[in-house]
Amino acid sequence: MQRKGIVDLGSNTSRLVVYGYQPGRWFRLLDDIRETVRLGEGLGIDRQLSAAAIDRAAATLELFADYAASIGLDQLEVIATSALRDASNRDHFLARVAHLNLSIRILSGEQEARYGVGAVANSFNLERGWVFDLGGGSAQLSLMEERRFQEGDAYPLGAVRLTEAHLSSDPPSVSQIKALEATVAHWLAPRATTLAADPAPLIAMGGSVRNLARAVQRRSDYPLPLLHGYPLRRDDLEQLTDTLLTSSTEQRARIPGLKPDRADVIVAAALVYRWLLRHGDREELWISGQGLREGAFYSHFLEPPCLLDDVREFALDNLFAQYPQPPVHTRQMRHLCRRLFDTLAPLHSLGDAAASLLDAAALLHDIGNSVSYYRHHRHGAYLLTAAPLFGFSHREQALLARLVRFHNKGTPRLGTYKSLAGPEDHQLLLQLSACLRLAEALERSRAGRVRDLWATVEAEEIVLHLDVEGSAAVEIWEASKQAPVVERAFGKRLRILS
Repeated sequence: MQRKGIVDLGSNTSRLVVYGYQPGRWFRLLDDIRETVRLGEGLGIDRQLSAAAIDRAAATLELFADYAASIGLDQLEVIATSALRDASNRDHFLARVAHLNLSIRILSGEQEARYGVGAVANSFNLERGWVFDLGGGSAQLSLMEERRFQEGDAYPLGAVRLTEAHLSSDPPSVSQIKALEATVAHWLAPRATTLAADPAPLIAMGGSVRNLARAVQRRSDYPLPLLHGYPLRRDDLEQLTDTLLTSSTEQRARIPGLKPDRADVIVAAALVYRWLLRHGDREELWISGQGLREGAFYSHFLEPPCLLDDVREFALDNLFAQYPQPPVHTRQMRHLCRRLFDTLAPLHSLGDAAASLLDAAALLHDIGNSVSYYRHHRHGAYLLTAAPLFGFSHREQALLARLVRFHNKGTPRLGTYKSLAGPEDHQLLLQLSACLRLAEALERSRAGRVRDLWATVEAEEIVLHLDVEGSAAVEIWEASKQAPVVERAFGKRLRILS
């Protein structure tokens, strides 16, 4: 495993992330250290980094460099954005931290936008979309075509910059709000017109929009503790923004889901997103949990053009690599599940999406064994909701977690994820669970005794024919126990022949 550290030296926060990886094969986040530096504080007034901001940023980089040396990082890269890009005294800052021997790369607005698109291309199952990244000092709006950066630019609309320029009272006055919105309109009105005429999804990234989305989730008791892939609806953002506009900084700091150190600048961020959704004629935007740092990481992890071949397939393989299970058993499970799905087709109307979900469950059904064999079905379900599964919707990820949860026992049910499900998903869960449970039973000894199978559907029963090698007594015995689940899912008794 190689380890790479990336420092994102932004206008509001400075963040060090550390990734462990094998190039092109798998990766995982190992550490994440965040400091509120406010390097861009006061920059919009005279284009000068203040002495206090330089002191804070230099101290933070010193800590990051010391941390990197202490753990022996293979690589440490520092990327700087609008604060250093716009500062007329950036050379003074660079000289101040020269003794740290850090390679600091100052990104152009387009380079920053390209990294944002790269992050979206490798974490969403999308070919085309609009990507909006709002930071402390600037915002980037880009068009992604065929998973590649098509065009985009940076605008001086960061949350810190806009707060300093317009929101001097606490809470802000109506005139201050209108002035901020006029500034946003000055820069983004032509782009909003294009956005309104284009149905491609809008994906938003950055700490501010994640904070806004988390606050909305907390208000609604959202059942899945994930932000990446969350659809932030315009109505919900409007309601939250109304609350923010009538609250003081101290009151905003106590709103569940909001980080206290963003309480002073979160109003500006909310106003930018509210304006964009209104004038872009959008009912929602999608939250990206990945951004600049991940875009920079992919440029090292992958060969040019730095795109995963298949986002969903990589996400599954990447999770399996972190919690590996016996590959022979896993291959057999996938084979038996597919055969069951296909041979029972006369009894269900499920398509390729359902088959793909069942295959994913067959791959990951035992990952909970990495924690403990006992209750491994519960451990596996937890692992499937603890972090985003890139390329999968929240509905799909919740269904996958439930399939793993009930792959060996219990009555399959949606439980707390019912609000994410569609009207047909209870039956979908029952039928896919029946296939998964049968496959698990027919591979009980993990010896590959059941080489193949097929089913014939009769008036009142499903006859399951097994092609076995040697004795399959254990497998048939276990499979017979699944008859109640099969009958509940397909409405017919189960009979097994070998």
